Amino acid sequence: MRTTAADAVCILPARGGSKRIPRKNVRPLAGRPALGWPVAAARASGLFARIIVSTDDAEIAAVATAAGAEVPFLRDPALADDHAGTTEVVRDAVARLGLAPGVAVCCLYPTAVFVTPADLAEGRARLEGARWVLALGRYRTPIDRAYRLTPEGRAMARSPEAMERRSQDLAPAYYDAGEFYWARAGTWADPGARVWDGAAAVLLPEARCLDIDTPEDWAEAERRAAALGLDAGRADAAADPG
Repeated sequence: MRTTAADAVCILPARGGSKRIPRKNVRPLAGRPALGWPVAAARASGLFARIIVSTDDAEIAAVATAAGAEVPFLRDPALADDHAGTTEVVRDAVARLGLAPGVAVCCLYPTAVFVTPADLAEGRARLEGARWVLALGRYRTPIDRAYRLTPEGRAMARSPEAMERRSQDLAPAYYDAGEFYWARAGTWADPGARVWDGAAAVLLPEARCLDIDTPEDWAEAERRAAALGLDAGRADAAADPG
């Protein structure tokens, strides 16, 4: 599913003001700054003419450049606060780069440490014939049988009808894996375009689905990295054997 030429652009939105995990985009994980892992996967995929990091932060810019990405501009602080959305950040980058509407653009999160070149290639392939592509993980149990808590702390079924059915008879549900989205530059530039409107999907295994937002998530990422054998030294040796 890999393309024969690097014809796409990868954009990693990496602001410096992460609150719950300070400096998470450049915090070391398995021997490499976190954003170094998705940059390495993007480079290894052979898909991208350019790999761009959009940041407001000088340290992140330096780490990104050392990892092999470009930082052709520093993001406006107004797009680096707690309220700035990913789509707005990528739209800004698309405009700054002057990308033609038909260019394939992958928004790759800087903490997508478990993404692989094959994942990105599958996303690129699925963009043919789709407006959006996103990476999904599958919920372990049917969310139709979820509960809500009343103000008094009582558990109530969200869907009483689903409680009457066997779990194996309920349709599986999926969640945003927090790793990447694909769309054409013209779609990113459209303020009315929404990724959740019928996107094509790349299904990822549970072990590699982790949206790193809290200290607990980070601890889990370290555990999974060890379990998956993620190691910067071995990865660099494989990329440059001699």
